[in-house]
Amino acid sequence: MRHGQTQFNALGKIQGVCDSPLTPKGIADAKKVGRYFKDSRIEFDHAYSSTQERASDTLELVTDQPYQRLKGLKEWNFGLFEGENQRLNPKYDPKIGSVGDAFVPYGGDSADAVQARMVRVLTDIMSQQDNQNVLVVGHGASIYLFLKNWIPLEEIVKHVEMKNCSVLKFEFENNEFKYLKTINVVD
Repeated sequence: MRHGQTQFNALGKIQGVCDSPLTPKGIADAKKVGRYFKDSRIEFDHAYSSTQERASDTLELVTDQPYQRLKGLKEWNFGLFEGENQRLNPKYDPKIGSVGDAFVPYGGDSADAVQARMVRVLTDIMSQQDNQNVLVVGHGASIYLFLKNWIPLEEIVKHVEMKNCSVLKFEFENNEFKYLKTINVVD
């Protein structure tokens, strides 16, 4: 699940490892997702969140169950671009399906490093014996890179709309994730 809307999201600012609080809409949307899970009788064996405030706050609004915060679920570090207007983001390169290493010269992470980290952490989570139905709350760019590891970019562009509070459903078998669908409870 992606975290709820933050002040930086509403202002169109780049938000990676820096943090801004949830907006009233972000809070209300997270509560709607919590009601959706409850009404749908969806229960989780375990819950995990990024160590960043916007993700853990979202998880706490969705469920009151105990959870673990993991550094490996943090958002992509955008270096000096953090907190700046989104129009300053490096241009998307369709040949590689991301901005690649564009943030590295500015103190940020490469797309490959973030993708490898997300795949490793989520595989570790799902490899635990009692983790069958798990809720993980994270961030848009790092979730996108994780998703890109399992399905082609063309499929993501055509079929995945990842708004704030979107829930992405996966199956996990033989150390591989299979994307099933995105659930957008809120607008």
